[in-house]
Order: sequence, then structure tokens, then C-alpha cells
Amino acid sequence: MFPWRSRGRNYEAELQKFRPEPFLVEFGEYHPLKPIMVTDTKTRRGARKGSTSSSSSSSSVPTDPLSSMLDGTDPLSMFAAASASEDLGRRKRDKEEDPLGPDFEPWSSKRGEILARFTTTEKLSINLFMGSDKGKAPSPGSAVSEKVRTRLEELDDLEEGSQRELLNLSQQDYANRIEELNQSLKEAWAADQKVKALKIVIQCAKLLSDTSVIQFYPSKFVLITDILDTFGRLVYERIWTMCSDPRPLPDGFTVDDVNDTAKETCLNWFFKIASIRELLPRLYVEAAILKCNRFLSKTGIQEILPRLTAMIRGIGDPLVAAYARAYLCRSLLTEMMERCKTLGNNALLLNSVMRAFRPEFVAARATDFIAMIKDCDEAGFPKHLLFGSLGRSLACADPPESERLTILNEAWKVVTKVRSPQDYINCAEIWVEFTCRHFTKREVNTILADIIKHMTPDRAFEDAYPQLQSAIRKILLYFHNFSVLFSIERFLPFLDMFQKDSVRVEVCRSITDVFLKNQVEPTRDPVILNAMLHICKTMHDSVNALTLEDEKRSLALLIIGFIRMVSFGRDFEQQLSFCVEARATFCNLEPVLVQLIHACAAYSFITIPSLSNIFSRLNLYLLSGQVALANQCLSQADAFLKAAVSILPEVPRSISVEGKFRSSENFLLDFINNFLATLLVVPDHPEHGVLYLVRGLLNMVQDYTWEDNSDAKVRVYTSALPLLAAMSQETYLYSIPKMDSNETLYGGDPKFLSEINKLCETLIGQILDHLKALSKDESIRRQGALAFSLFGVVLAHGDLRNNKLSQLSVNLWNLSHKHGYCETRMSVRTLECIKHQAQQHDMTHLTDVVQRLALQSRT
Repeated sequence: MFPWRSRGRNYEAELQKFRPEPFLVEFGEYHPLKPIMVTDTKTRRGARKGSTSSSSSSSSVPTDPLSSMLDGTDPLSMFAAASASEDLGRRKRDKEEDPLGPDFEPWSSKRGEILARFTTTEKLSINLFMGSDKGKAPSPGSAVSEKVRTRLEELDDLEEGSQRELLNLSQQDYANRIEELNQSLKEAWAADQKVKALKIVIQCAKLLSDTSVIQFYPSKFVLITDILDTFGRLVYERIWTMCSDPRPLPDGFTVDDVNDTAKETCLNWFFKIASIRELLPRLYVEAAILKCNRFLSKTGIQEILPRLTAMIRGIGDPLVAAYARAYLCRSLLTEMMERCKTLGNNALLLNSVMRAFRPEFVAARATDFIAMIKDCDEAGFPKHLLFGSLGRSLACADPPESERLTILNEAWKVVTKVRSPQDYINCAEIWVEFTCRHFTKREVNTILADIIKHMTPDRAFEDAYPQLQSAIRKILLYFHNFSVLFSIERFLPFLDMFQKDSVRVEVCRSITDVFLKNQVEPTRDPVILNAMLHICKTMHDSVNALTLEDEKRSLALLIIGFIRMVSFGRDFEQQLSFCVEARATFCNLEPVLVQLIHACAAYSFITIPSLSNIFSRLNLYLLSGQVALANQCLSQADAFLKAAVSILPEVPRSISVEGKFRSSENFLLDFINNFLATLLVVPDHPEHGVLYLVRGLLNMVQDYTWEDNSDAKVRVYTSALPLLAAMSQETYLYSIPKMDSNETLYGGDPKFLSEINKLCETLIGQILDHLKALSKDESIRRQGALAFSLFGVVLAHGDLRNNKLSQLSVNLWNLSHKHGYCETRMSVRTLECIKHQAQQHDMTHLTDVVQRLALQSRT
């Protein structure tokens, strides 16, 4: 016999001790999972054209910054030199470079989506013609003509020099190589090697002509245009910096504000690009620095776009040409809008713009779009389709508040004139969300009335159930005050259009579900009660002999949820009257009847025995007892709990679940565990002795006929130990307000604690006897699991300062690991937890215990 003594617990202190401390996270470019890779690439070229030898090495070990400083490539020095010029006027420039406003969807948001979507498992290749480094840089005393000649020779050598070919690359390798080129571009620019930077950009642009792995081409386009964008940004910032001396350029600067040096440099870049012989790189590189035209011309890119557009016609591959146009379109949305206004028969183009661009962008210009829609020729593209596209955007983003009513009126003038019911409802249901989002029940009622008017003739609604359901969902999304919702005059007549049984029930389910999620406080509003009773009755009346049990259960839960939200306060007659009406209305669903029985507590005790399902009776007795305890009805609670214990022997060994017979053991164990948790707050009856309900339950468990080779009884004993340990505490883990539990009645009386310890010792003895009986080969796995479970209980609730109890815990640990069936990860985590507890000042005795616990494995 092992003497038991529960350790003292301070639950509040334990809760505070193990509460996680808040940690402020600053989000930036750094991420701990982002790999850090330093790549060192060296290329050796011979004096003869076409001959080259290269070597490349990649290492995760960072290079020595002090050594790098000696050859002038110190990254800190380079960054310091570049940051001074880059920061100059950056905030003003950011504002100027975003003429479309913050509502325009940036390219960066699309970039990741494209890279994740368009992937390949085929091998890729990169062919680069980087040119030979002919000649040497001119000395400071060289003539200007020699510098010009040298530059021209370098540019002329772009496509005739050394070749670098990388074959059999995976998709990730390809992306890494492109990123290396991007970094090389930045390094060349920072080192004032502008021609080298241009070479990199030209060779990368040439890669876009290769469509051999067509499914990867969109991702290739994204990776390479990143380099082009980087180059365009560097050139623009270079010229901007030249214009900022001696003072920064003003907001909205014109060509007159640009000095001659900056203009000459800008022209020089365009001349360099114009000398590129191949069409594709010449087009892409010029498009990359397109916005630099602002330094040269008052009209900016408007004069250049037609020429670049015409150049694309010279690209033979249609895929390459399409993506070239896509890259060009990244610079000309505003111009496209102007063309939509000036072109005739532009409805299709206008619809494409509204469907393609970000809703915030469209919403901010909703009035302009409406004006363009009104000017469209309806013969080619119906206006209601255009308003449908506009409505989709306005459902996701808000237009200016002052324009919302005008937008709705203009749109509905067109929608209400659509003659085809199908076309009408397709457009109308889109605008329902905009109306609910920004207006009151008055406007929503008008919309619903118009929909009923259009869809009722010839029962047109029968072909539009999906659209009508969508309209209901959108209304429920914005109207969470059901008193307001049900006061909308045409809402219930709108529901009457759902004539198909399955659809009508689905709509009623969705309404009830939203009601339960958003109705926080109980209600007695007659408008809500009448409407919800009608909706719940519709669901109830759909139940018939063919209805599946799962469907019945689901409908019952919704109806029960509604009944729980009805409260008449102290007006018990009204509450009883509602329960009687609800019981008559929902007579076909047993779970609803059960819930109503709970509400009528006076009749629960005599009604529960009439139920056929044994577990329904058990759970109802327990729940009724809990309700009685919560309302300080101790005698009623005592009767419910004793009734539950008395019918435990009636639980069959198998029950029918969804038409199949299953063991009732797990269901019974779940019930007993819940029952044990309730017993903590139940005070002892003065006429029945100490712990009479606990003893009665354990006696029933002892006498119950369990399945052969079952450990259920021992698992109940193990679950009872934490309850008994909790009962021995000075302050209980939880209690019921306005009701005294045993902690108050006994006040830590030694006799009461002695009775608890004796009962614990008896249970432990029963468990150990069972463990000894599980020594056969086919039972050792069960033995280990039960031993480990008991070890956890002893560790958590026992006072291990007692040597015998400490030895018991060690023996249980060794037994659970004896045959190697205990999960190693769980064992390691348990040891770590014990070590952590042993560091606490009142738990130092665990240090000796943890030293005697060893991990063992099966051999």
C-alpha cells in the first residue's frame, strides 16, 4: 500500500507563472527563415574574342568585410556613398512616381502570385554574351574623343564577346542565377561601371526571346522584368540626383526645371539604348527607362508610346509580343483611360479595365466610369454588363461618400430597365451588396421590391435561385440587427420566392445561423420572435421519414440555439407560454424537445425517463443537475445526479450510431469524466456521509460489466484521482457563485482529508493490481500506456516529498518504458517539464526524482 498525500496547489499563482509574456515584434525586411547566401563569381577571359574560362563558387560563409575594403568594394562604404544621393528628395519622388494613387494595385502584389502559379519541373538554361573587356580605361589626361570611342567600342562588343552558358538548371537554380545578375547590376552601378550594367540588362532582356519551356515563361518574365525595373529605377534616380543640385526638384516639376547636364545625361542613355541592334532588348530597355522622358519632354511618354507599340509588331513570336505589350502596359494606365473616353464603341475595353484593375482604383473613379458607360454604344456590349462589372468593384471598395447615392441611382436606372429576368437578376444581385453596404433598410426595401416585381411574373424566380440566395447572403452580411432586418417590409415576401423545398430550407438555415452568431443578448422582441418562429417552423416541417439523422441533428441544433436566445426575464408565464408553443411547433425533433424540457425545469425529472436513448437520459440528468446547481437548487441537483448514477448499469455494451452498432465504452467514459468534473462543486449531503456521490459512482463502476480485456474501469479510477486531489485543496479550482462547496463546508478538516487519502490509496491499489495482471506479451502495450497515465497523475497531483510516493512514480516511469512502447517525444517533453518544475523554490524535491528517470527503448 502506497500512502497518498495530495500536494498543495495555488491555482492563481500557477496561472500567472505560466502565462506567456507579451513580446513586441517589429516587422521589417529581415525574416529569421530567410536564407543568407553570399555568392562569389569570378570570370577569366583571354585576349582572343570568343574564348573564355569562368569559375563560380557559392558559400553560406560571409566574406570578410575588412578584406573587401582593401579593393574598394567594402559594402558599408558603398552603401554610405550611395545613400546620400538616393535619400535626396525620395519622399517627394515617391509621391510623384505614383500618379495612379494608393488605390492602384502595385506590381509587387501580382509578382508573388505569378511565381507561385507558373512553375515547371523541366530543366532550364541561361545563355549570356557578356562581351570582352577590350582595352583599358582612359587615363585622366585622355582626350574626350578617346573616351567616346572607347564607350562605343564597348557597346559594339555587347553581342560579340564571351559566351556564358548555364545548362540543366532547376527552377530554383534559374531564379537564383537571375537574382545574382540583379545583384551584379547593382554592384556594377555602385562601382560607376554603367556600361557593364547596361550589358547585364541587355543580355537579360534577350532571355525573354526563349519560349522553349512555355509554362515557365510568366515566371521568367517576372524575374527578368525585376532586373529591368531595377535598371530603370537606377537611371531615373541618377538623373534626379543631377537635377537636385543645388536644390531639389519641386513637386510636379516640368522639363524647364531640369538643368542641361541632366538633360544631356538622359539623352545619352536613350542614344545608348537606340544603338542596341536586336529589337527585343532595345524595346524592353527603353520601356524600362520610359519615365525618364519626363526630363526631356513636357508631354512625357505620350509621344513615345505609339512608337514603342508599333515596334512590338516586329516581334514574330505571339507569346513574346504579348508579354512585351504587358510590360509596356505597366506604364500607361492613365493613357488607356483617356483612350476609353475618346474611342468609339469602347464598351469591351472599358469592361476589361474594370474587371482587371484593383477595386479601390475603380471605386475612386466610379463617377468617371459611369459617365463613360453612359456614352457607350449598347449594341456591341450591353450596359447592364458594364454596370455589373462596376458593381463587383464597388462591393469590395468604397467610392467617395458624397457620390454613393448618385452612383446607385444611375446604376439602377439601367438595371431596372433590363427585360430579360435572367439578365436582370444577374446584375441586380451584384448591386444588392453595394446597397446593403452603404444605405439603410429603406433603400434595401426598394431594391427587394423591385426584384420581386421582376422575378414573380411567370415564376421566373425558379430559374434564379442561386442569384436570389446570393442576395440573401449579402443582406445577412451587413444586417446583424435582426430587429431592423425583420422590419424590412419586403424581406419575408422575398423569402416566399424560394418555393423549392431544399432551397427554402437552406436559406432558413443560413438566416438562423447568422442570427445565432450575431444575437449576443437574449431577446423578447415580438418582431424577431414571430419571424424566427416562422423560419424555424419551415426547417422543422421539412423533416420527414426520409430525412437523415445528421440532417435532423443539424436542424435541431439551430432551433435549440434560437430557443436559448429567447428570454422573458422574470415573466415566467410568458416564458412558459413560449415553451409550450415551441413544443407544439417542433414536435418532430427530439433534441428540440429535450431543450424545451430543460427550460421547463419543473417537469424535467419526470420527463427524462421517457426518453429511449440511454445516453440522452444520462446527459440530461447531468445537465439538469448542473442547471439546478447554477440556480442554487441543491435538493433538485442531488436528485438528478443520483438518478444518473442509478441508471449507469442500464448502459448497454453497444449502441446504434448512425445506423451502425458501436461500443458504448468511450461514450460512457466521456460521460463519467464530465460527471466527475461536476462533483467537485457538489456539496455533500448531511445525511449521506462524506463523498457519498463519489463513492456511489465508483461502486457502480466497480459493478458494471465492462467489455473483455477492457481497461475502462482502471481509466475511471485514474480519472478520479485528480478529482480527489482537487477536493483536498484549501481553495477549489472553480466554484459556483452563491453556493458553498465542500471547501467551505469542511474547511480543510483533517478527517475529511483523511477520507480522501484513504479513497486514493484504495484506487491506486486497484490500478496496480490491474497493471500486474497485464504482464502477458499481448498486454504489455496497454500496461505501458496505463502506467504512464498514472505516472502523470501522481506527478501532477501527488506530494512527491513522500519517499514511498516518489518511489512509486519512478517505478511507474520504468514500467511504462520497460518494453519501449512509450512515445519517445512525449517522454522527452515530460522530462523537460519536470526539470523546469524542479527549478521552482517549492518543487526542488523533484530534482531527485528526475535524476532517477531514464529513457529506455525496446531492443
